[in-house]
Amino acid sequence: ACAAGMGAYKYLQALWKKKQSDVMRFVLRIRAWEYRQLPAVHRTSRPSRPDKARRLGYKAKQGICIYRARVVRGGRKKKAAKGIVFGKPVHCGINKQKQKRNIRSIAEERVGRKCGSLRVLNSYWVAADGIYKWYEVICVDPFHQAIRNDPRLNWICNPVHKHRELRGLTSAGKKYRGLRHKSARRTSQLRPSQRASWKRRNLIRLSRRR
Repeated sequence: ACAAGMGAYKYLQALWKKKQSDVMRFVLRIRAWEYRQLPAVHRTSRPSRPDKARRLGYKAKQGICIYRARVVRGGRKKKAAKGIVFGKPVHCGINKQKQKRNIRSIAEERVGRKCGSLRVLNSYWVAADGIYKWYEVICVDPFHQAIRNDPRLNWICNPVHKHRELRGLTSAGKKYRGLRHKSARRTSQLRPSQRASWKRRNLIRLSRRR
């Protein structure tokens, strides 16, 4: 009924919502093969999902670029030389270590470390196989005049946004910090951060004269 009001990006969005369809299964299989031949972090000329990228702030203009990052799926391994943990048996696990952060934030971190002069705006999933997941990260050059003159983007030029991906300030970072929830009951111990909340609840404040 609303097909007359649908643009190209709406059709792309509807197509990506059906990842089990024959078309998307074929496209994702071909793309996963292509991405496996490339380095773990590399720049792309254009986003693989233009509709998703634009919803997250991407514009085809100077000063904005896309990097694609590859991260190993699943849990992490504990760093222990030769697998030896000199401690009690409860701490002897090496594999199946569940991390607090999500894989998307790790992809953002790797891109942010590789491109130190760029600011990470956002990221999104593009492909996966049995071993890896690939994410595309939207990066912004804070010193480009096209960005500094853009009133919708120049907030990221402020020095306080340096390496926001390393401090849990991107969308993926706020998700693993539990800040998607708005209720006071859920987030009273999460805001402004878990450490600040713990300090607020455990620090004894005594007046100077009492």
